[in-house]
Amino acid sequence: MSDAKPIWLRDPLAILADGAERGIVVRDGRIVELVPAGGRPATADVAVFDASEHVVLPGLINTHHHFYQTLTRALPAAMDRELFPWLQALYPVWARMTPESLELGVTVAMSELLLSGCTTTTDHHYVFPAGLEESVDIEVGVAKRLGVRVLLTRGSMNLSQRDGGLPPDSVVQDEDTILADSARVVAEHHQRGADAMVQIALAPCSPFSVTTSLMRATADLADKLDVRLHTHLAETEDETKFCQQMYGCRPLDYLEQCGWLNARTWLAHGIFFNADEMKRLGKAKTTISHCACSNQILASGCCPVCEMEEAGVGIGIGVDGSASNDGSNLMQEVRAAFLLQRARYGVAKVSHKDALRWATKGSAACVGRPELGEIAIGKAADLALFRLDELRFSGHGDPLAALVLCGAHRADRVMVAGQWAVIDGAIPGLDVPDLVRRHSAAARAMQAG
Repeated sequence: MSDAKPIWLRDPLAILADGAERGIVVRDGRIVELVPAGGRPATADVAVFDASEHVVLPGLINTHHHFYQTLTRALPAAMDRELFPWLQALYPVWARMTPESLELGVTVAMSELLLSGCTTTTDHHYVFPAGLEESVDIEVGVAKRLGVRVLLTRGSMNLSQRDGGLPPDSVVQDEDTILADSARVVAEHHQRGADAMVQIALAPCSPFSVTTSLMRATADLADKLDVRLHTHLAETEDETKFCQQMYGCRPLDYLEQCGWLNARTWLAHGIFFNADEMKRLGKAKTTISHCACSNQILASGCCPVCEMEEAGVGIGIGVDGSASNDGSNLMQEVRAAFLLQRARYGVAKVSHKDALRWATKGSAACVGRPELGEIAIGKAADLALFRLDELRFSGHGDPLAALVLCGAHRADRVMVAGQWAVIDGAIPGLDVPDLVRRHSAAARAMQAG
């Protein structure tokens, strides 16, 4: 137990919780009290944080990303391409990553996420050229320095061009190496329980870059180690054609044949599932990460979110890679998801609260963390606080709606496990101009070859 006083976040301008009009009390990394209108904390001897100029949200949760891709934003060779040719343009550039450039790319991605109100993030790292065997270890180190909660996935590719896959030989590994390192990173880094700050999942990249043998072996290993599973699925029509030609079935059938259709799995994108497949996903409790910006930039399509939810499928939000977004701002992603789904389904079906729910409780379900994503007694004290003092908010009526409709993009305060990770819109101790200088230099060197 900590010796620090409990903190009363007092009188928020607005809060995404019922019965907490006068705020919440945080102690030892947990929310211990909701203070209703007209009330005062029952908790004795509290420190007070004046939240009267802040809109308080549960910390946003990012369910799909590729941190290293901050090094290849808006790359001319990859612009105006759909997924497969986009990947073919980028794989040779990513093969030139070094441990130093990866660490810079990860630091930029995590920092941008934190500053946007994200308190928990996943990452899908699947590129392991020679010299980058300890990529997940590098990511763990950055997460600990910044104080962000993470579910890092040990991604993989072993189906290269010579085997009929998409990636070049230089970025794939063999199955034995992948499985051995997957077990290693789980053993070294995976924390269990409601207070976990670092968790590991296993994540073969996609049906067109991984063998069936590896898909099945990874599912078996995840079951043995009791960790989650993640992959891309049903992102493009090209993927569906690939699976039908290569495996004689649709992507979800292939996933089920490999032992993946279960509550341990969450999938990125999920655009091209039919009605029967959505019901199967809902029955299996397999969840979907909706990546609105990436899907629009690559013109992949639009995830049928409302039909998914009606079929019982949980929906979270992911920013996806910074080479297909091209950013790592989760609050902006919430707005993008709201606008995309509102355009698809109409004003009666999608509200700003739906988009916020996808990025909080919905995303918490994707990462298997029911203690996250909600402001309620006993939940983790992961919070994002936004001011509404910018020009974009002037004249607003509903503060919660203003965050989404007016385009909030930067949190003023972010709390992770009861500790302030962002103060006055900045990450304590992070020299942003120096980070930008070094990261930009690393990106130029990689892109130049």
